[in-house]
Amino acid sequence: MNKQIDLPIADVQSSPDTRRIAIDRVGIKAIRHPVIVADKDGGVQHTIAVFNMYVNLPHNFKGTHMSRFVEILNSHEREISVESFQVILREMTEKLETDSGHIEMTFPYFINKSAPVSQVRSLLDYEITFIGEIKNDEYLFTMKVIVPVTSLCPCSKKISNYGAHNQRSHVTISVRTNSFVWIEDIIQIAEANASCELYGLLKRPDEKYVTEKAYDNPKFVEDIVRDIADVLNHDTRIDAYVVESENFESIHNHSAYALIEKDKKSLNPHAIARNVE
Repeated sequence: MNKQIDLPIADVQSSPDTRRIAIDRVGIKAIRHPVIVADKDGGVQHTIAVFNMYVNLPHNFKGTHMSRFVEILNSHEREISVESFQVILREMTEKLETDSGHIEMTFPYFINKSAPVSQVRSLLDYEITFIGEIKNDEYLFTMKVIVPVTSLCPCSKKISNYGAHNQRSHVTISVRTNSFVWIEDIIQIAEANASCELYGLLKRPDEKYVTEKAYDNPKFVEDIVRDIADVLNHDTRIDAYVVESENFESIHNHSAYALIEKDKKSLNPHAIARNVE
Protein backbone atom coordinates (compact mmCIF):
# COMPACT_ATOMS: atom_id res chain seq x y z
CA MET A 1 0.00 0.00 0.00
CA ASN A 2 1.40 3.33 -1.05
CA LYS A 3 1.96 5.86 1.71
CA GLN A 4 0.13 9.17 1.23
CA ILE A 5 2.43 12.14 0.86
CA ASP A 6 1.16 15.46 2.23
CA LEU A 7 2.11 18.18 -0.19
CA PRO A 8 2.36 21.80 0.99
CA ILE A 9 -0.75 23.91 0.34
CA ALA A 10 -0.08 26.82 -1.97
CA ASP A 11 -0.30 30.32 -0.50
CA VAL A 12 -1.75 32.09 -3.53
CA GLN A 13 -2.33 35.40 -1.72
CA SER A 14 1.38 35.81 -1.05
CA SER A 15 2.41 35.13 -4.62
CA PRO A 16 3.91 38.08 -6.52
CA ASP A 17 1.84 40.41 -8.67
CA THR A 18 3.46 42.04 -11.71
CA ARG A 19 0.95 44.82 -12.46
CA ARG A 20 2.72 47.21 -10.05
CA ILE A 21 -0.54 48.73 -8.77
CA ALA A 22 -0.96 49.11 -5.01
CA ILE A 23 -4.41 48.81 -3.39
CA ASP A 24 -5.46 51.49 -0.90
CA ARG A 25 -7.93 49.37 1.06
CA VAL A 26 -8.63 45.64 0.99
CA GLY A 27 -10.33 43.53 3.63
CA ILE A 28 -13.76 42.49 4.88
CA LYS A 29 -17.07 44.36 5.22
CA ALA A 30 -20.25 43.96 7.25
CA ILE A 31 -19.18 41.36 9.80
CA ARG A 32 -21.20 41.46 13.04
CA HIS A 33 -19.65 41.11 16.48
CA PRO A 34 -20.78 41.84 20.08
CA VAL A 35 -19.26 44.92 21.71
CA ILE A 36 -19.37 46.76 25.01
CA VAL A 37 -19.82 50.55 25.10
CA ALA A 38 -19.59 52.68 28.24
CA ASP A 39 -22.27 55.34 28.71
CA LYS A 40 -22.10 58.67 30.50
CA ASP A 41 -24.34 57.48 33.36
CA GLY A 42 -21.63 55.10 34.52
CA GLY A 43 -23.07 51.94 33.00
CA VAL A 44 -22.27 49.90 29.91
CA GLN A 45 -24.34 48.91 26.90
CA HIS A 46 -24.00 45.48 25.34
CA THR A 47 -24.76 45.78 21.66
CA ILE A 48 -23.96 44.36 18.23
CA ALA A 49 -21.62 46.24 15.91
CA VAL A 50 -21.04 45.90 12.19
CA PHE A 51 -17.31 45.97 11.40
CA ASN A 52 -15.45 46.96 8.24
CA MET A 53 -11.74 46.10 8.39
CA TYR A 54 -9.16 47.11 5.77
CA VAL A 55 -5.42 47.33 5.18
CA ASN A 56 -3.38 48.62 2.30
CA LEU A 57 -1.79 46.11 -0.08
CA PRO A 58 1.62 46.75 -1.66
CA HIS A 59 1.87 46.48 -5.43
CA ASN A 60 3.96 43.31 -5.33
CA PHE A 61 1.41 41.14 -3.42
CA LYS A 62 -1.43 39.38 -5.20
CA GLY A 63 -3.82 39.42 -2.24
CA THR A 64 -4.28 39.80 1.51
CA HIS A 65 -5.14 37.08 4.03
CA MET A 66 -8.88 37.59 4.55
CA SER A 67 -9.19 34.95 7.29
CA ARG A 68 -6.81 36.87 9.54
CA PHE A 69 -9.29 39.74 9.89
CA VAL A 70 -11.89 37.37 11.34
CA GLU A 71 -9.30 35.68 13.56
CA ILE A 72 -8.30 39.03 15.06
CA LEU A 73 -11.91 39.97 15.75
CA ASN A 74 -12.75 36.64 17.36
CA SER A 75 -9.59 36.56 19.46
CA HIS A 76 -11.08 39.37 21.55
CA GLU A 77 -14.39 37.52 22.00
CA ARG A 78 -16.72 39.91 23.87
CA GLU A 79 -14.03 42.28 25.06
CA ILE A 80 -14.20 44.75 22.19
CA SER A 81 -14.64 48.27 23.51
CA VAL A 82 -13.46 51.80 22.86
CA GLU A 83 -10.37 51.04 24.92
CA SER A 84 -9.45 47.97 22.84
CA PHE A 85 -10.21 49.64 19.50
CA GLN A 86 -6.65 50.89 18.94
CA VAL A 87 -5.20 47.57 20.15
CA ILE A 88 -7.20 45.64 17.55
CA LEU A 89 -6.18 48.06 14.82
CA ARG A 90 -2.47 47.76 15.60
CA GLU A 91 -2.77 43.99 15.88
CA MET A 92 -4.39 43.94 12.44
CA THR A 93 -1.58 45.91 10.77
CA GLU A 94 1.08 43.74 12.44
CA LYS A 95 -0.46 40.39 11.54
CA LEU A 96 -1.14 41.46 7.98
CA GLU A 97 2.33 43.00 7.68
CA THR A 98 1.25 46.42 6.47
CA ASP A 99 1.91 50.01 7.49
CA SER A 100 -1.68 51.27 7.34
CA GLY A 101 -5.03 49.95 8.55
CA HIS A 102 -8.62 51.10 8.85
CA ILE A 103 -11.49 49.82 11.04
CA GLU A 104 -15.10 51.02 11.18
CA MET A 105 -17.44 49.88 13.96
CA THR A 106 -21.12 50.86 13.60
CA PHE A 107 -23.65 50.10 16.31
CA PRO A 108 -26.98 51.29 17.80
CA TYR A 109 -26.71 53.32 20.98
CA PHE A 110 -29.63 54.00 23.32
CA ILE A 111 -30.38 56.90 25.64
CA ASN A 112 -33.20 56.85 28.17
CA LYS A 113 -34.86 60.25 27.74
CA SER A 114 -37.51 62.03 29.79
CA ALA A 115 -40.39 63.72 27.96
CA PRO A 116 -40.31 67.51 28.42
CA VAL A 117 -43.58 67.90 30.37
CA SER A 118 -44.83 64.54 31.65
CA GLN A 119 -41.29 63.31 32.33
CA VAL A 120 -42.29 59.85 31.12
CA ARG A 121 -39.12 57.98 30.16
CA SER A 122 -38.42 56.07 26.95
CA LEU A 123 -35.45 54.88 24.93
CA LEU A 124 -34.28 56.60 21.77
CA ASP A 125 -31.69 54.97 19.52
CA TYR A 126 -28.84 56.62 17.64
CA GLU A 127 -26.45 55.23 15.03
CA ILE A 128 -22.81 55.51 16.10
CA THR A 129 -19.67 54.73 14.12
CA PHE A 130 -16.14 54.55 15.52
CA ILE A 131 -13.46 54.92 12.85
CA GLY A 132 -9.85 54.07 13.60
CA GLU A 133 -6.95 54.52 11.20
CA ILE A 134 -3.21 53.96 11.37
CA LYS A 135 -0.87 55.57 8.84
CA ASN A 136 2.88 55.56 9.28
CA ASP A 137 2.37 54.46 12.92
CA GLU A 138 0.09 57.45 13.69
CA TYR A 139 -3.30 56.55 15.20
CA LEU A 140 -6.35 58.67 14.34
CA PHE A 141 -9.79 58.21 15.88
CA THR A 142 -13.04 59.61 14.49
CA MET A 143 -16.51 59.30 16.01
CA LYS A 144 -19.57 59.65 13.78
CA VAL A 145 -23.03 60.18 15.30
CA ILE A 146 -26.36 60.28 13.42
CA VAL A 147 -28.97 62.15 15.45
CA PRO A 148 -32.67 62.30 14.45
CA VAL A 149 -34.23 65.70 15.18
CA THR A 150 -37.14 67.94 14.14
CA SER A 151 -36.70 70.92 11.81
CA LEU A 152 -39.26 73.58 10.94
CA CYS A 153 -39.00 75.76 7.85
CA PRO A 154 -38.51 79.51 8.56
CA CYS A 155 -39.82 80.44 5.11
CA SER A 156 -43.00 78.40 5.53
CA LYS A 157 -43.64 80.03 8.90
CA LYS A 158 -43.04 83.52 7.51
CA ILE A 159 -45.37 83.28 4.51
CA SER A 160 -48.18 81.20 6.03
CA ASN A 161 -51.18 82.64 7.85
CA TYR A 162 -51.06 79.68 10.22
CA GLY A 163 -48.79 76.68 10.66
CA ALA A 164 -45.51 75.79 8.99
CA HIS A 165 -44.18 72.63 7.41
CA ASN A 166 -41.85 70.61 9.61
CA GLN A 167 -40.18 67.23 9.32
CA ARG A 168 -37.84 64.75 10.86
CA SER A 169 -34.21 65.41 10.00
CA HIS A 170 -30.89 63.66 10.45
CA VAL A 171 -27.93 65.58 11.82
CA THR A 172 -24.65 63.75 11.28
CA ILE A 173 -21.59 64.89 13.20
CA SER A 174 -18.16 63.32 12.62
CA VAL A 175 -15.43 64.48 14.98
CA ARG A 176 -11.74 63.77 15.34
CA THR A 177 -10.80 64.35 18.95
CA ASN A 178 -7.65 64.95 20.98
CA SER A 179 -9.17 63.80 24.28
CA PHE A 180 -12.10 61.71 25.46
CA VAL A 181 -15.56 62.83 24.37
CA TRP A 182 -18.76 61.09 25.43
CA ILE A 183 -21.20 60.00 22.74
CA GLU A 184 -23.88 61.87 24.71
CA ASP A 185 -21.91 65.12 24.39
CA ILE A 186 -22.06 65.04 20.59
CA ILE A 187 -25.73 64.02 20.60
CA GLN A 188 -26.55 66.93 22.91
CA ILE A 189 -24.84 69.40 20.57
CA ALA A 190 -26.97 68.18 17.65
CA GLU A 191 -30.25 68.19 19.58
CA ALA A 192 -29.65 71.62 21.12
CA ASN A 193 -29.18 73.20 17.69
CA ALA A 194 -32.20 71.72 15.90
CA SER A 195 -35.72 73.15 15.97
CA CYS A 196 -36.58 70.48 18.54
CA GLU A 197 -35.25 67.12 19.68
CA LEU A 198 -37.07 63.78 19.33
CA TYR A 199 -38.48 61.49 22.01
CA GLY A 200 -39.52 57.85 21.92
CA LEU A 201 -42.72 58.44 23.91
CA LEU A 202 -44.80 61.61 24.33
CA LYS A 203 -48.07 62.34 26.11
CA ARG A 204 -50.46 65.06 24.91
CA PRO A 205 -48.87 67.86 26.98
CA ASP A 206 -45.48 66.79 25.59
CA GLU A 207 -46.78 66.87 22.00
CA LYS A 208 -48.03 70.42 22.54
CA TYR A 209 -44.65 71.42 23.96
CA VAL A 210 -42.49 70.00 21.15
CA THR A 211 -44.81 71.34 18.44
CA GLU A 212 -44.69 74.85 19.86
CA LYS A 213 -40.96 74.68 20.57
CA ALA A 214 -40.22 73.79 16.94
CA TYR A 215 -42.55 76.58 15.75
CA ASP A 216 -40.71 79.10 17.94
CA ASN A 217 -37.32 77.83 16.71
CA PRO A 218 -37.48 77.53 12.89
CA LYS A 219 -34.27 76.52 11.12
CA PHE A 220 -33.08 75.81 7.60
CA VAL A 221 -30.49 73.06 7.09
CA GLU A 222 -28.03 75.94 6.63
CA ASP A 223 -28.88 77.26 10.11
CA ILE A 224 -28.45 73.87 11.74
CA VAL A 225 -24.97 73.14 10.33
CA ARG A 226 -23.75 76.69 11.00
CA ASP A 227 -24.95 76.67 14.62
CA ILE A 228 -23.33 73.28 15.28
CA ALA A 229 -20.11 74.30 13.53
CA ASP A 230 -19.93 77.38 15.78
CA VAL A 231 -20.12 75.15 18.87
CA LEU A 232 -17.47 72.74 17.55
CA ASN A 233 -15.16 75.60 16.59
CA HIS A 234 -15.01 76.60 20.26
CA ASP A 235 -14.65 73.05 21.64
CA THR A 236 -10.95 72.46 22.33
CA ARG A 237 -11.47 68.67 22.43
CA ILE A 238 -12.32 68.67 18.71
CA ASP A 239 -9.48 68.80 16.16
CA ALA A 240 -11.59 68.27 13.04
CA TYR A 241 -15.23 67.79 12.15
CA VAL A 242 -17.83 67.25 9.45
CA VAL A 243 -21.39 68.42 10.14
CA GLU A 244 -24.26 67.37 7.89
CA SER A 245 -27.97 68.09 8.05
CA GLU A 246 -30.58 66.35 5.91
CA ASN A 247 -34.24 67.34 6.11
CA PHE A 248 -36.69 64.74 4.79
CA GLU A 249 -39.00 67.42 3.41
CA SER A 250 -42.69 66.90 4.23
CA ILE A 251 -43.93 68.92 1.21
CA HIS A 252 -41.38 67.76 -1.39
CA ASN A 253 -40.21 64.42 -2.80
CA HIS A 254 -36.59 65.36 -2.13
CA SER A 255 -34.44 66.17 0.88
CA ALA A 256 -32.73 69.43 1.77
CA TYR A 257 -29.04 69.04 2.63
CA ALA A 258 -26.09 71.05 3.94
CA LEU A 259 -22.51 70.23 5.02
CA ILE A 260 -19.66 72.03 6.74
CA GLU A 261 -16.25 70.45 7.28
CA LYS A 262 -13.17 71.80 9.01
CA ASP A 263 -9.80 70.51 10.14
CA LYS A 264 -8.69 72.91 12.85
CA LYS A 265 -5.15 71.45 12.86
CA SER A 266 -4.50 71.38 9.13
CA LEU A 267 -4.30 73.67 6.14
CA ASN A 268 -6.42 71.07 4.30
CA PRO A 269 -10.02 71.57 5.56
CA HIS A 270 -11.26 68.43 3.78
CA ALA A 271 -8.86 65.97 5.45
CA ILE A 272 -11.45 64.31 7.70
CA ALA A 273 -14.10 63.89 5.01
CA ARG A 274 -12.19 61.16 3.21
CA ASN A 275 -12.20 59.03 6.37
CA VAL A 276 -15.94 59.17 7.07
CA GLU A 277 -17.46 58.71 3.62
